[in-house]
Amino acid sequence: MSVAIVTGAGGLVGSEAARHFAGLGMHVVGIDNDMRSRLFGLDASTRWQVELLEAELGAAYEHVEADIRDGEVLNRLFRRLGSDITLVVHTAAQPSHDWAAREPIVDFSINAQGTLNLLEVTRQRCPHAVFVFTSTNKVYGDSPNRLPLEERATRWEIAAGHRYAGGVLEDMSIDQSLHSVFGASKVAADVMVQEYGRYFGLLTGCFRAGCLTGPCHSGSELHGFLSYLMKCVVTDTSYTVFGYKGKQVRDNIHSAELIQAFDRFFRAPRAGEVYNIGGGRRSNCSVLEAIATCERVAGRRLRWTYEDVNRRGDHIWWVSGLDKFTEHYPGWRVTRGVTDICQSIYEANVERWIASTEAPAHA
Repeated sequence: MSVAIVTGAGGLVGSEAARHFAGLGMHVVGIDNDMRSRLFGLDASTRWQVELLEAELGAAYEHVEADIRDGEVLNRLFRRLGSDITLVVHTAAQPSHDWAAREPIVDFSINAQGTLNLLEVTRQRCPHAVFVFTSTNKVYGDSPNRLPLEERATRWEIAAGHRYAGGVLEDMSIDQSLHSVFGASKVAADVMVQEYGRYFGLLTGCFRAGCLTGPCHSGSELHGFLSYLMKCVVTDTSYTVFGYKGKQVRDNIHSAELIQAFDRFFRAPRAGEVYNIGGGRRSNCSVLEAIATCERVAGRRLRWTYEDVNRRGDHIWWVSGLDKFTEHYPGWRVTRGVTDICQSIYEANVERWIASTEAPAHA
């Protein structure tokens, strides 16, 4: 029996990973304690997604209600499964800049200590397993803001001819920059994942992602850009754009295509590798462009306001350079653009979102 451990199994990437690897015949053990509802409120709860996984996957899925900060619980679980574990997909995290600044110790304990706990039980109990870590482009801090950028009608864009014109590559320094508290905790985890590969020889991969999105996302104001934006359009909730004239650019990758990248790495793993991963040049948009797309897909207007103060350390322009990953795994590519992604988010969630806004009937 080949076992895949998936942390954050109720989240966007975790639930996609659980379905994918169960579909390959693996037994998936999902770890999730619905921390997202405690971080961002009940509307961001992942409980509904866990219930779907249990219903859809049946005996192929085993759910463990646990906190990755609890090393003893992890050790008991990994000891029970032992060498049957062939894959660990670590997606559980505290993902918000704003929240991290409020509770730095909690943020670091989840992102850094939780990751270290998982690495160590992997080394002790299943050292031949492949370890995939969902890192972030925020490990580069605000260094991307020093790129030569040009203001255009609806977006900021990098100067033509720059070596990062096709997307930011992994050789960008992570030093001498403002990371945000969240970015710093993810740097600690990212470097430790690399070290367990380079020093201990574990088959570890850091995937430094841009915006991750898709219909399984429990988007909230503090995290989940496209999902939350589409939800605001559908439910007539006011949305706030922070700084940069709304022209800040993000690339967006559908969670299913990210999991395809994880699958490629799982089949031909490397030790201590790092990849920038995201929508790249195929799938990116500014906030203004995203608003227009969501309005077009939903057929209604968004109520939004603008605050001329950007989030501290926020990127003005980010597009992931995919050259390294596609060189190592030439069969993989991004196929879904922003409009396709928004359409899938809308179709999968519109009924649930509308139902959530309807007042309960009184007897």
